[in-house]
Amino acid sequence: MRRLLPRTLRGQIIALIVLALALAQALTLWLFVDQRALAVRSALAIEAADRAGSTARLLEDAPAALRPEILQAASSSLVQFTVSETPSVTSTTGRAPSWIERRIRTVLSSDDPRTIRVDLRTDQNGPRPPPGPAPGFGPGGMHHMGQMRPQSPQQPPVSAVKLDLSIALDDGSWLNVTSRFRDPPYQWVWSEALPFAITAGLLAAVLWVALSRLIGPLRTLGTAADRLGRGEDIEPIAPKGPEEMRQLATSFNEMQARLDRFVRERTQLLGALGHDLRSPLTALRVRAEMVDDDETRDRMIATIVEMQEMVEATLSFSRGMALSEPVETIDLQTFLNDLVEELHDAGNDITVNRIEDANLRLRSVSMRRAIRNLIENAVRYGHRANISASTQAGSATILIEDEGPGIPEDEMHRVFEPFVRLETSRSRETGGVGLGLSIARTIILAHGGSIALENRPAGNGLRVTVTLPLEKPA
Repeated sequence: MRRLLPRTLRGQIIALIVLALALAQALTLWLFVDQRALAVRSALAIEAADRAGSTARLLEDAPAALRPEILQAASSSLVQFTVSETPSVTSTTGRAPSWIERRIRTVLSSDDPRTIRVDLRTDQNGPRPPPGPAPGFGPGGMHHMGQMRPQSPQQPPVSAVKLDLSIALDDGSWLNVTSRFRDPPYQWVWSEALPFAITAGLLAAVLWVALSRLIGPLRTLGTAADRLGRGEDIEPIAPKGPEEMRQLATSFNEMQARLDRFVRERTQLLGALGHDLRSPLTALRVRAEMVDDDETRDRMIATIVEMQEMVEATLSFSRGMALSEPVETIDLQTFLNDLVEELHDAGNDITVNRIEDANLRLRSVSMRRAIRNLIENAVRYGHRANISASTQAGSATILIEDEGPGIPEDEMHRVFEPFVRLETSRSRETGGVGLGLSIARTIILAHGGSIALENRPAGNGLRVTVTLPLEKPA
């Protein structure tokens, strides 16, 4: 069912409304067909009742010798008139609307006390009628209406309405009438579909225009939310459209302002904290230099240097969270090749595999710093780095692989936390204070991307997967 519906909201709304209109039209046609069949059935029953009453009067007025000829003339392929000593409709089997009996008495005489029995039922599996004229009005009058065409032996038994009448005659005999007819088939004509097609077309056109006032603001809001998720600076959305859409745009603008204020205040707090700690640490180092005992002085200086490194790392972390750098469109091949060339010149062992061409919307300086951290980690702990990049499903995937010992599975989720170091392979002597992956992840997430770590098969190193959204076409 989902595959049959259009993908857009506007298309789905229009399709559902047109479908509801079609169902309503189908229900109307079904009710019309049912009423039409009821009307035809009533007309046939009236015609049979009138003929039965007229034939009964004629049989009573005519000589007995003419009865066979009268019965033969009144009978047809689907209406049979017979006279017998017993009624074909007994008092226990007869059931029918009372108006049929009243119709016959009207033909005979309203005060005629004779017994009239009527039985009207649907015969689903009765024998096929003898061949007769096709349904319709013909020269023979209404008695041809509702009669069935000849059927081949291969056709199933027809569903028909059977009307049996037994009218007492004045000589004590009974006039038995058997009439069997079916509801005329419904004939579909294109003139009935044309009004529906016109109505559905006009309704779809009006809905298409009217829904534009709803879909346009929604599309604008979706684009703004996507850009906000990528970390871009966006202008507040102008409220327009229905009242609900105006409220939604206003709420989105307020949310964006609160998020921006929260991130900036947090970044400023970290930066101010790190900056304020520089002066006391510098003073402590000066005082430590004046300590006479060499061992005590060296330990104090080492501790102060460690604290200074942590302060610088904190400042670096806060700069990584900053959103002041403008977003620009960059070419992925050029971006990675320039970065690798720079790291090659610094003596890093890096192999570049296939890099697909793609355009990304990035803060180039921040992203360059994040990818550099990941490559330098791969070289530092895995001896060498292999880099490749591909695109699929609206995103670019950058793979950075090394040939080191990897990371224990139970520690994989912790390495992104600030100041977390794995002592077995990432000690302070070789790996800083444990903010490199935290900074890289912060920058990547701020661009609407993701980063994942996994060990390569057979213990052949660590694989870092960075996924970034591609630039959307204008």
